[in-house]
Amino acid sequence: MANHKSAKKRIRQNDKKRINNKWKVSRFRTELKKLRTFITEENKEEAVKQFPIVQTLLAKLAKSPIIRKDTAARKTSRLASQVSKL
Repeated sequence: MANHKSAKKRIRQNDKKRINNKWKVSRFRTELKKLRTFITEENKEEAVKQFPIVQTLLAKLAKSPIIRKDTAARKTSRLASQVSKL
């Protein structure tokens, strides 16, 4: 356990950031699963509606240090090509 005041503050800050990042990633994964089910079911109408939602969440995660920008770009590109093939 931390003894210094600054170390205790750092623990509090890390906990807040961890919880915040956790729900952001969780929401992204949920929306991504929805999109992937639409793609596997070949439901183009719903996939086209769901893709912008996933794309914006990816962009927001890439803006913060949760995921890297190139990872977000790669995932967006691959998902876009899968949706366009439907």
